[in-house]
Amino acid sequence: MIVDCAIYRDGCRTEGPEDFSDALGEARNAGGFVWVGLHEPTEQEFDHVSREFALHPLAVEDALKAHQRPKLEVYDDSLFLVLKPVVYEPDGDTVSTGEVMIFLGDSFAVVVRHGDGAPLKAVRQRLEKEPELLGKGPTSVLYAIADAVVDHYLEVATELQTDLEELETEVFSPDNGGSRHTASRIYGFKRQILEFRRATGPLALPLSRLAGTGQFGVTVPFVNDKARPFFRDVNDHLMRVNESVDGLDRLVSDILSAHLAQMSVRQNDDMRKISAWAAMAAVPTMIAGIYGMNFEHMPELHWMWSYPAVIALMAVLEVLLYRLFKRRGWL
Repeated sequence: MIVDCAIYRDGCRTEGPEDFSDALGEARNAGGFVWVGLHEPTEQEFDHVSREFALHPLAVEDALKAHQRPKLEVYDDSLFLVLKPVVYEPDGDTVSTGEVMIFLGDSFAVVVRHGDGAPLKAVRQRLEKEPELLGKGPTSVLYAIADAVVDHYLEVATELQTDLEELETEVFSPDNGGSRHTASRIYGFKRQILEFRRATGPLALPLSRLAGTGQFGVTVPFVNDKARPFFRDVNDHLMRVNESVDGLDRLVSDILSAHLAQMSVRQNDDMRKISAWAAMAAVPTMIAGIYGMNFEHMPELHWMWSYPAVIALMAVLEVLLYRLFKRRGWL
């Protein structure tokens, strides 16, 4: 469905015509551009849009099917950028992603959204309050959406860092006894960071091209050259996000290794205790077993103090073993 359609001229909004087919022509005649927003359009709904704006069929297919990696494609008549907004739910420790596809031409910006992870209405409202930026044409739409998505990455990274610190405290707590629950939670957290990385990592290349940094100094068509500093700022934020994601991933791996080491040490302690008690039980069992063999020639059987002497010997040996194991930390 078409969420919004408007024509922008000199940084100011004017409502689009009733007939959608006239929007692009009217925008070009006015020296402005048209911004169309769609949310999960059907093939029939998007067919009309693609024909009016002459969108490339491969990009149209990607926009309809979704489930794309962040990427930047340059076609003859338009530019195609895929972004993956991220939403983090702290209650369930889950990271979910949506998708935003942006078609950019000389006089239009067509934005297709899948999922609920991209507050594009807020982006449009914020951009309409900055006529100087909006006056740069369709490039301002591309920048504003990319900036909003990447800035939200920073917020999600901060929330993940906070929850990871809580998980770290739980793992190293002396009262932590739920090994299976803790290990599964750590592994689940690592899966969420991987999902986050899939959204942020591949975006570095498209933003580098838009910013014109490094080896990607070639001008990208349909993008205003004066907007490069803005995209460099977005790219800088993305680099911070990717560094945070890398740090979170390493920290989760270290926490998991530390937890497994803790469990191994705890199991070794339990085995030492079991071995100590088994050794203490073996001594009286051995002595009782010897006297239970009923040999005929056992002089101790005829001694008056044989029974209390053997009991006393067992008790002394048990005390000696207990003190020995206690001193070595086995008990």
